[in-house]
Amino acid sequence: MNNYLLLGLSLLLATSASFGAGGFYGDPPDATHPWAIHDMNRPQPPRVEPGTNGSPPSDAIVLFGGKAEEIEKWISDKNGEPTKWEVKDGALQCVPGSGYIRTKEEFADCQLHIEWTAPTKVEGDSQGRGNSGVFLMGAVEVQVLDNYNNPTYPDGFASSIYGINPPAANPLRAPGEWQSYDIVFRRPIFKDGKEIDPGYITVFVNGVLTQDHTPLEGGGGHMKRSTPKAFPEKGPLKIQDHGNPVRFRNIWYRPLPKRVVEGGEYSRMSEEATAKKRAEIAKGIREDAAKLEGQAKMLRLLESLCYADDQAARGSALGLLDTFVSDAKGTPEAKIESKKDNILNVTKALRYLTKFKILPEDIAAKKDLEGIVKAREWEKKK
Repeated sequence: MNNYLLLGLSLLLATSASFGAGGFYGDPPDATHPWAIHDMNRPQPPRVEPGTNGSPPSDAIVLFGGKAEEIEKWISDKNGEPTKWEVKDGALQCVPGSGYIRTKEEFADCQLHIEWTAPTKVEGDSQGRGNSGVFLMGAVEVQVLDNYNNPTYPDGFASSIYGINPPAANPLRAPGEWQSYDIVFRRPIFKDGKEIDPGYITVFVNGVLTQDHTPLEGGGGHMKRSTPKAFPEKGPLKIQDHGNPVRFRNIWYRPLPKRVVEGGEYSRMSEEATAKKRAEIAKGIREDAAKLEGQAKMLRLLESLCYADDQAARGSALGLLDTFVSDAKGTPEAKIESKKDNILNVTKALRYLTKFKILPEDIAAKKDLEGIVKAREWEKKK
């Protein structure tokens, strides 16, 4: 067993122990939330190894990492032919006049990392100095511009959403130094021709937040105000040729999970989808319970009822509960202390289940166990 597995198992055991009786801990699922609060049945986040010394994380898709052959992942946006841009010293360099380039790869919602540098020799000013652009899905431009001591119109500033929103700060380094953009992109979502979500961009420049969940307003553009519009499912990443030999490196992205958009709801599941998910979770818990015996099986079956009722599971759980209570009541006083933790765990589970009306408040098993706990002052404060 490897160290990561041992660590995960020890954390899971420690967390479960802190919850007391199994999953009977936080508020239960409701009509639009399929999981309980602090729910150990909820899937664990997938492990992603972070990058080191500027390398991408383990699940990143590299679009350009410095190798000459990686230019084959890019084509001319004008005609789809091989690009005339060049790879020099591990960087992808714009050849002025050759036109925009785009990736063969197409994607949508993503975390994008890209680094760029303007020429060390400063030429031009305003929009004529170190100008390029990064176009998400080929449509939404995050401006690239040498704005180090170089004023311009704010909605065309480096890391602006071009034509829509200026950056909140100017954290650029001097010309010739590498700048890093870290972008979180969410495309617009339409349903039946109606905008459900306008789409958003968040941008960090050299570690400084410059766009904070900025709405797209259709994507932006030059001189004309854009209006909301539907986007395709996927699109390429484009980089602009604006006549300046801007260089790029370390370009990678991570696809992001789709947002929940159902019945006009954003970020919250519909009642129909929630009910379906809760039934799925309950089924998984019952399957797990089938591998267990005794108290462990009983608690797991009772836990499944928090997600979706099932007469067979309820009947089996209550049968096991009756057996547990009879055993507790019949245990000689000299041995009852050895069953303290088990009795307390089941009692706490029954309190939870009756509090949230998953079991009736007057269930006899709860009354019997409460009597055992109270008579021995097992919960008396010290």
